[in-house]
Amino acid sequence: MPGPRKLDPASSPRALLGAELRHRREAAGLSQSELGAPLFLSGSFIGQLESGVRRMQMDQAEKFDEMLGVDGFFVRNCEALKKSKYPEHFAEAAEAEARAEAIREYAPQLIPGLLQTEGYARAVFRAYQPTAVESTIDELVTTRLERAQLLTDPTVPMLWVVLDEAVLRRRVGGPDVMAEALRHIAGLIRQHRIVVQVLPFTEGAHAALTGSLKLMAFSDAPPLAYLQGLGTGQLQDDPATVRQCELTYDLVTASAISPTASLALIESVAEDYDHEAQRF
Repeated sequence: MPGPRKLDPASSPRALLGAELRHRREAAGLSQSELGAPLFLSGSFIGQLESGVRRMQMDQAEKFDEMLGVDGFFVRNCEALKKSKYPEHFAEAAEAEARAEAIREYAPQLIPGLLQTEGYARAVFRAYQPTAVESTIDELVTTRLERAQLLTDPTVPMLWVVLDEAVLRRRVGGPDVMAEALRHIAGLIRQHRIVVQVLPFTEGAHAALTGSLKLMAFSDAPPLAYLQGLGTGQLQDDPATVRQCELTYDLVTASAISPTASLALIESVAEDYDHEAQRF
């Protein structure tokens, strides 16, 4: 694994905490495993904190202050991490996503957030919150589209997505919204910015029937897996769990059609939606 990435402590509270934790740990002559042991944290987890991949929790900050003798530094700065624009169950995953070198994702029901258009995202959030005021929906949509700015970098992160065919067929927002959303994905594929495969209905049972899956790889930290349910999410760093998730993803990709065939299907379905929209 490459050496630790140089963090700019001024870039974010998480970077400040990570850089200071590494500095204080090394000054104390402790390994990552030695620092983590009293908190029942693995050395790899400490490495993820130091590289800014994982979010420091308040109980961890309190223990680090005590062990490293820094008079409340970590507790004070940990407070800033609570101010996230993302839902609590997704905040840490979103922040890790922003530092990932490669992302692999299986989406069973919806277009992944990084690939959503404004119209599609608006329809999703309105369905989730049917009585919300429009300004609340606007804020949610803006935050989701800001995440997609990751893809303005031409090379990082490498994004490889498997879409269940249900994602293409479910009329989120109506035919015009779906046509635009699928053309957006097709455009990113044709720009060689993302890799997409479709898992067809004809495949029947497959390895990821239980839900969505996201895998994130980093240049300076061990990989993570993110498993999401209704209003819940779990970021997994246990090596055995991550390996099992990677195997599941490999099995799903083996069941999916090729990227070339997937692009043809996506564009064909988008054209069908275009024709449907023109009839009304």
